[in-house]
Amino acid sequence: MKCPFCAELKDRVVDSRESRDGHAVRRRRECMACGRRFTTYEEIEDIPFRVVKKDGSRQDFDRRKLLLGLHKACEKRPVAARDLQEIINTVEHRLHEQEEREMTTTEIGRMVMIRLKELDQIAYVRFASVYRKFEDLDAFMEELNKLVRQRG
Repeated sequence: MKCPFCAELKDRVVDSRESRDGHAVRRRRECMACGRRFTTYEEIEDIPFRVVKKDGSRQDFDRRKLLLGLHKACEKRPVAARDLQEIINTVEHRLHEQEEREMTTTEIGRMVMIRLKELDQIAYVRFASVYRKFEDLDAFMEELNKLVRQRG
């Protein structure tokens, strides 16, 4: 670590402790050349997960955005907030498991729809109508008919 006072590269750590929020390590250092003390912080480099949109653009994965979409699909439905958090946790867990830090909206949508289908079929159809961009009533009815056939 370079001393901010004399630019010497040799120092020793005098004190080391976790920061208040637990996301960094605070180190008190003493320069071996000039004897002055300074503080440094170490934190894990956070590489954000990226979502590849259908048009090829990329943006950071945003839990809140996905949760907002799930809330809209589940509005006035008997789906617990805990279940929605579990869906999002599943998506994040999958992102953590893969080596690549990107996932397509298609993959995310599929994972969400599988879980929603198990939880609430109305919420599933609502989410699917936005996700699959149903253009007309026929597309909507086709999805409903699939659900009816799967039940019977």
